[in-house]
Parts: sequence; structure tokens; C-alpha cells
Amino acid sequence: MELVRSLQLVAGEEVLSIAGLILLLWAAWAGDKAARAISIATVAALTVAALIAAPALCGAAMGADTIAFGGQYRADAFSAFGKLLIYASAAVTLIVAPAFFDRFKAMRAEFPLLVLFAALGMGIMVSATDLLTLYIGLELNSLASYVLAAILRKDERSAESGLKYFVLGSLASGILLYGVSLTYGFTGTTSFTGIHAALAAGTLSTGAVFGMVFVMAGMAFKISAAPFHMWTPDVYEGAPTPVTTFFATASKVSALALLMRISLVAFGAVPQAWQQIVIFAAILSIVIGALGAIGQANIKRLMAYSSINNVGFILIGLACANQPGAAAMLIYIAIYVAMSVAGFVAILMLRDEDGEPVESIADLAGLSKTRPGLAAALAAVMFSLAGIPPLFGFWGKFVVFQAAVQANLVALAAIGIAASVIGAFYYLKVVKVMYFDEAADKVRGKSELAHGVLLVIASVFISPLGYLLTNWLHTLAGNAAAALFHL
Repeated sequence: MELVRSLQLVAGEEVLSIAGLILLLWAAWAGDKAARAISIATVAALTVAALIAAPALCGAAMGADTIAFGGQYRADAFSAFGKLLIYASAAVTLIVAPAFFDRFKAMRAEFPLLVLFAALGMGIMVSATDLLTLYIGLELNSLASYVLAAILRKDERSAESGLKYFVLGSLASGILLYGVSLTYGFTGTTSFTGIHAALAAGTLSTGAVFGMVFVMAGMAFKISAAPFHMWTPDVYEGAPTPVTTFFATASKVSALALLMRISLVAFGAVPQAWQQIVIFAAILSIVIGALGAIGQANIKRLMAYSSINNVGFILIGLACANQPGAAAMLIYIAIYVAMSVAGFVAILMLRDEDGEPVESIADLAGLSKTRPGLAAALAAVMFSLAGIPPLFGFWGKFVVFQAAVQANLVALAAIGIAASVIGAFYYLKVVKVMYFDEAADKVRGKSELAHGVLLVIASVFISPLGYLLTNWLHTLAGNAAAALFHL
């Protein structure tokens, strides 16, 4: 009976696995000409998986009824929150990708399959309650992601980004695995609840602290937190823009959700042992993200440093080490996904008359005169990322700072607020170029209807109209956070 119950709880993953295997055969038989049809089928599979996950979030599922496979997997409200964001981000990636790859005649049948298997791995990551399940999900996601970064084989930048991501990602996986082995060795279990109980029962040994540090370092790479951020600008710039969109949204959600479960569940009995690490990473990420972006001339590299900066703000919520801090993190993550989708879809729409991507910030000069709608959407993204009210990005920063102040981390909140002002400079620089510089008239390419629709939806969400969703968003984030702390 337990096996039947477990199989019911992993229904979403089963749907994606079976769909992936069927579509893999389809791709092998039909070849690249079936790429668009396979993309549509993949979006359908992701939608079904999201519909399966949604009731757990809305119903605040938690406790023994959500545990599968002897405590290795948990289908609770927290995992459902992460999965909905992951599957939505993956679907957006597949919607925007064909128009981009068709210019290079490089829309391959395996692209949607790699996104599907990466999303499957991410789903396992956010539901993992055991170090072994964690690593299976992480590697399934990582292996697909390395190939996605280098999917444009004839493009040097794409190949380089794939190689850098693979080498540094493998190193980070090795560091994480070493931490996992130390943690198992000094606690005697791989279960998150078992580790929690072992750390709560006895004194914290030096070996367990080292294991904790290595696990946190490996996860810091995955979320591109400083000082493990060095791969992010090169990979964001070199990877095809739809793939960068996927990395900035789905990959970020899964890694942050996994870090939350490891820190607050497995290591939750001894927050004092890892709190200082998180505070250090948060401050360093905020500062490096803000200062590193100032001199960037490429819009994708600027967005990479912006992601490092935003991860720093999200980590302020984790440093609180309590339920309000976790709920604030989830609210920020949801808003950040919408801002990233709007930003990268707008970047995809920046094309010259030959259809080539326009990525230089200088080439956006006078965009407000030639493409006022696109310039307005991109300006909204920049203001929202900067946390300037009344845009919805402000609310994400506000709830995180509020949680930090309530947790007596006033100094950390003050540093975050001060760094927000520094970070606003490079966002406003893009707006200034678009609205006040002499028109360069480089952006002349036609935009796809799907891109326009997605941009409008994401822009409306991050606009002041997004505040209409605050009660709903707080309820869902509260459900997810409560499930995370229900051991």
C-alpha cells in the first residue's frame, strides 16, 4: 500500500518521465522537422504536471500524508510552490525558443526534451527530503543544462558557455557531494529529518560543520551567489537567450528551494552554524552584483549581475532562519521569476532588420522613439528590478527587509537597503539610454506574437496592478513556508 501511495504522490514526475520517453522516440523517428510539435507536446505535459501539483499548494498539504518512498520524497505545499514556478518557466522557454532558433536553422528536436528532463530533475530537487534524492534530481537537471548551454554547436559563445558551465558545475557538484559524504559520516543518516534529529540531539562536531560548509558552498554555486558566481555572466551572455531565460528562472527557483529545504530542515536544528555563512554570501552577492553590473555594455551580462544581486536579497530571507523569512523568500522568488521572464522576452524582441539579436546597451539608444511599447516594458522591468515603487519588484524587497528587521537582523536589512540605491544606478542607466540618448535606430526587426503576449502578461504582473495579487501570493507563500517547517 505504501508503494501505491508513493506512486500517487509522484504522479507529476511520472507524467513528465513517460512523456519524455515517448517524445524521445518521436524525436528519433521524425527528426528536427518535428521540433515544434514536440515543443507543443512538452508544454502540454508540463501543464498536466502543474495541474497535478497545484492542489497540494492550494490545500496547504503537509505532514505524513505527503511523504513518499520511506521519507526520500515529499509532495507538500512547499514543493508544489516551486514546481508551479519551474513548470511555468520551462513552458515560457519552449514558447519563445522556436522563433530564436529558426534564425540559425537550429531548432532541434532534442531541445524541448532537454528542457523537459531538466524540469523533471528540478521537480525532484524541490521535493527531495534525502541527500540521495537531492543528488539524483540535481544531476538530472545539471546534465541537461550543460547541453542546453552549448546547444548552438556552431556558435563559439554558446560552446564556450557550455564548457565553462560543465567544468565549474562539475566542480561544484563534487564539492556538494563531499559535503554530503561528511554530513552522512558524522550524523549517520542521509534523511533530512534524521540529520535534523542527530544535530539537535548532540553537540555539533567539527566534521559535521565541515560537511555543512561544503554543502552550502556547492549550493551557492547553483544559485550563483558570490563568491561562487564567476560562471554566471559568461554563461548568461554565451548561451542562447531562451536557454538563459530558463537558467534565470527555473534553475534559480529549484536551487533556491533546495537550499531552503537543506538549511531549514536538515540543518534547521543548528541555524547558528550556517547563519553567518548565509549573511556573508548575501552581503557579498548584493555588493558584487551591484558593482559588477555598472561597467557592463551587454544587456545579458547586466542581467547576469542583476541575478547575483537579487540572489543576495533573497538570501536575506534565509538568514532569518524562521517561517516569516521563508515566506518572504518565496514571495520574492515568484516576483523575480516574472521580472526575469519580462526582461528576457524583451531582450529576445531586440532584433535588427536582419533578425540578428541586439545585445549592446548602446544600441538601445532612443528605443523609446522607435519602439515605445518595447522600451516602456523594458523600463518597467528595470525599475522593478531596482525595487522602485510603485512597481511590484519593490514589494519583494520590502517583505524580505521586513522579515529581517523582525528577526533582529537590522544591520543586514540596512546594508541591503543601502546597496539597493547603488544597484539602482545601472538599471536607470539602461532607461536613460532608451529615453534620453540620440536614437541609434538599430532595433528594427519584427517581433513574434507569442513574445508580445508573454511580455504583456509579465509586465502587467510586475506593474502596480500586481499588488492586487498580494493577499493571494502571501497565502500561497504562507502555505508553502508552513509545510517546510512541518517536520
